[in-house]
Amino acid sequence: MKPAIKRAIERHSQRGTVLPIVLMLAAMMLVTASAWLQMSLVAARSTVAMRERVQAFHAADSALIRCARMLSAALPAASQSPRDEPSRWRLKTSFEGPAALAFAPFADWPYARRVPQCLIESWAKSVNEAGASYLVTARGFGATADSEAWLQLRIDVADVADGVGTPHWRRVVARPF
Repeated sequence: MKPAIKRAIERHSQRGTVLPIVLMLAAMMLVTASAWLQMSLVAARSTVAMRERVQAFHAADSALIRCARMLSAALPAASQSPRDEPSRWRLKTSFEGPAALAFAPFADWPYARRVPQCLIESWAKSVNEAGASYLVTARGFGATADSEAWLQLRIDVADVADGVGTPHWRRVVARPF
Protein backbone atom coordinates (compact mmCIF):
# COMPACT_ATOMS: atom_id res chain seq x y z
CA MET A 1 0.00 0.00 0.00
CA LYS A 2 1.03 3.48 -0.63
CA PRO A 3 1.95 5.59 2.38
CA ALA A 4 -0.66 8.27 1.58
CA ILE A 5 -3.47 5.72 1.51
CA LYS A 6 -2.20 4.12 4.72
CA ARG A 7 -2.22 7.52 6.49
CA ALA A 8 -5.72 8.26 5.26
CA ILE A 9 -7.00 4.95 6.64
CA GLU A 10 -5.32 5.57 10.05
CA ARG A 11 -6.73 9.12 10.23
CA HIS A 12 -10.20 7.86 9.36
CA SER A 13 -10.14 5.28 12.19
CA GLN A 14 -8.95 7.86 14.79
CA ARG A 15 -11.75 10.35 14.13
CA GLY A 16 -14.32 8.30 16.06
CA THR A 17 -12.28 8.06 19.29
CA VAL A 18 -12.12 11.79 20.03
CA LEU A 19 -15.89 12.28 20.40
CA PRO A 20 -16.41 9.73 23.24
CA ILE A 21 -13.44 11.16 25.14
CA VAL A 22 -14.80 14.72 24.84
CA LEU A 23 -18.29 13.58 25.89
CA MET A 24 -16.85 11.72 28.88
CA LEU A 25 -14.88 14.80 30.00
CA ALA A 26 -17.96 17.00 29.59
CA ALA A 27 -20.03 14.57 31.68
CA MET A 28 -17.38 14.52 34.41
CA MET A 29 -17.31 18.32 34.49
CA LEU A 30 -21.11 18.42 34.69
CA VAL A 31 -21.19 15.96 37.61
CA THR A 32 -18.47 17.91 39.43
CA ALA A 33 -20.29 21.21 38.92
CA SER A 34 -23.53 19.64 40.14
CA ALA A 35 -21.82 18.36 43.29
CA TRP A 36 -20.33 21.79 43.98
CA LEU A 37 -23.73 23.40 43.51
CA GLN A 38 -25.34 20.96 45.94
CA MET A 39 -22.60 21.56 48.51
CA SER A 40 -23.01 25.32 48.24
CA LEU A 41 -26.80 25.04 48.64
CA VAL A 42 -26.42 22.88 51.75
CA ALA A 43 -23.89 25.32 53.18
CA ALA A 44 -26.21 28.27 52.50
CA ARG A 45 -29.15 26.52 54.18
CA SER A 46 -27.00 25.61 57.15
CA THR A 47 -25.81 29.19 57.49
CA VAL A 48 -29.36 30.55 57.40
CA ALA A 49 -30.51 28.01 60.00
CA MET A 50 -27.59 28.87 62.28
CA ARG A 51 -28.31 32.59 61.91
CA GLU A 52 -31.96 31.96 62.88
CA ARG A 53 -30.93 29.97 65.97
CA VAL A 54 -28.49 32.68 67.03
CA GLN A 55 -31.18 35.33 66.50
CA ALA A 56 -33.63 33.40 68.69
CA PHE A 57 -30.97 32.79 71.34
CA HIS A 58 -30.03 36.48 71.40
CA ALA A 59 -33.68 37.48 71.78
CA ALA A 60 -34.17 35.03 74.65
CA ASP A 61 -30.94 36.15 76.30
CA SER A 62 -31.91 39.82 76.12
CA ALA A 63 -35.38 39.06 77.47
CA LEU A 64 -33.85 37.03 80.29
CA ILE A 65 -31.55 39.88 81.29
CA ARG A 66 -34.36 42.42 81.14
CA CYS A 67 -36.77 40.21 83.08
CA ALA A 68 -34.16 39.52 85.72
CA ARG A 69 -33.90 43.27 86.21
CA MET A 70 -37.69 43.48 86.51
CA LEU A 71 -37.70 40.75 89.15
CA SER A 72 -38.97 43.06 91.85
CA ALA A 73 -42.45 42.85 90.28
CA ALA A 74 -42.67 39.09 90.93
CA LEU A 75 -45.31 37.74 93.25
CA PRO A 76 -44.33 36.39 96.68
CA ALA A 77 -43.68 32.68 96.94
CA ALA A 78 -46.77 30.49 96.87
CA SER A 79 -47.19 27.55 99.18
CA GLN A 80 -45.27 24.87 97.36
CA SER A 81 -42.74 22.33 98.44
CA PRO A 82 -39.27 23.88 98.79
CA ARG A 83 -37.73 21.13 96.66
CA ASP A 84 -40.22 21.51 93.80
CA GLU A 85 -39.24 23.60 90.83
CA PRO A 86 -41.87 26.05 89.56
CA SER A 87 -43.80 24.47 86.71
CA ARG A 88 -45.86 27.27 85.16
CA TRP A 89 -43.14 27.76 82.53
CA ARG A 90 -43.95 24.31 81.11
CA LEU A 91 -47.57 25.28 80.37
CA LYS A 92 -48.52 26.73 77.00
CA THR A 93 -51.23 28.83 78.66
CA SER A 94 -48.56 30.71 80.61
CA PHE A 95 -47.13 32.09 77.36
CA GLU A 96 -50.07 32.19 74.96
CA GLY A 97 -53.72 33.11 75.19
CA PRO A 98 -55.76 35.67 77.11
CA ALA A 99 -54.73 34.36 80.54
CA ALA A 100 -51.00 34.34 79.76
CA LEU A 101 -48.74 35.27 82.65
CA ALA A 102 -45.70 35.91 80.45
CA PHE A 103 -45.02 39.39 79.20
CA ALA A 104 -42.96 40.94 76.42
CA PRO A 105 -40.13 43.02 77.87
CA PHE A 106 -39.57 44.71 74.48
CA ALA A 107 -42.14 46.34 72.21
CA ASP A 108 -40.41 45.08 69.07
CA TRP A 109 -37.52 42.81 68.17
CA PRO A 110 -35.70 43.16 64.82
CA TYR A 111 -35.84 40.29 62.30
CA ALA A 112 -37.99 38.10 64.57
CA ARG A 113 -41.45 36.77 63.86
CA ARG A 114 -42.49 37.56 67.46
CA VAL A 115 -41.13 39.62 70.32
CA PRO A 116 -39.36 37.69 73.08
CA GLN A 117 -41.35 36.78 76.18
CA CYS A 118 -40.47 36.10 79.77
CA LEU A 119 -42.15 34.64 82.81
CA ILE A 120 -41.10 35.25 86.41
CA GLU A 121 -42.06 32.64 88.98
CA SER A 122 -41.23 32.61 92.66
CA TRP A 123 -39.46 29.51 93.97
CA ALA A 124 -40.25 28.60 97.55
CA LYS A 125 -37.32 28.00 99.86
CA SER A 126 -37.33 25.84 102.93
CA VAL A 127 -38.42 27.32 106.24
CA ASN A 128 -34.83 27.39 107.51
CA GLU A 129 -33.51 29.37 104.54
CA ALA A 130 -33.79 33.14 104.50
CA GLY A 131 -34.44 35.24 101.43
CA ALA A 132 -36.29 34.46 98.25
CA SER A 133 -35.66 32.56 95.07
CA TYR A 134 -37.06 33.21 91.60
CA LEU A 135 -37.10 31.35 88.29
CA VAL A 136 -37.03 33.61 85.23
CA THR A 137 -37.89 31.87 81.95
CA ALA A 138 -37.33 33.66 78.63
CA ARG A 139 -38.42 32.59 75.15
CA GLY A 140 -36.90 34.17 72.04
CA PHE A 141 -37.85 33.80 68.38
CA GLY A 142 -36.05 34.00 65.05
CA ALA A 143 -37.53 34.83 61.66
CA THR A 144 -38.97 31.33 61.09
CA ALA A 145 -41.38 29.27 63.17
CA ASP A 146 -38.74 26.62 63.90
CA SER A 147 -36.22 29.01 65.39
CA GLU A 148 -37.12 29.35 69.04
CA ALA A 149 -34.78 29.46 72.06
CA TRP A 150 -35.57 29.00 75.74
CA LEU A 151 -33.34 30.22 78.59
CA GLN A 152 -33.77 30.17 82.34
CA LEU A 153 -32.18 31.98 85.23
CA ARG A 154 -32.66 31.07 88.88
CA ILE A 155 -31.90 33.96 91.20
CA ASP A 156 -31.38 33.33 94.90
CA VAL A 157 -31.76 36.54 96.88
CA ALA A 158 -30.20 36.21 100.32
CA ASP A 159 -31.50 39.52 101.63
CA VAL A 160 -34.68 40.74 99.93
CA ALA A 161 -34.20 44.29 101.24
CA ASP A 162 -30.67 44.44 99.80
CA GLY A 163 -31.77 42.91 96.48
CA VAL A 164 -28.41 41.27 95.80
CA GLY A 165 -28.85 37.84 94.28
CA THR A 166 -26.87 34.91 92.98
CA PRO A 167 -27.79 33.96 89.40
CA HIS A 168 -27.79 30.35 88.16
CA TRP A 169 -28.17 30.22 84.38
CA ARG A 170 -29.37 27.26 82.27
CA ARG A 171 -30.53 26.62 78.72
CA VAL A 172 -33.73 24.68 78.07
CA VAL A 173 -32.81 22.14 75.39
CA ALA A 174 -36.29 21.32 74.06
CA ARG A 175 -39.52 23.26 73.94
CA PRO A 176 -41.72 22.27 76.88
CA PHE A 177 -44.92 22.38 74.82
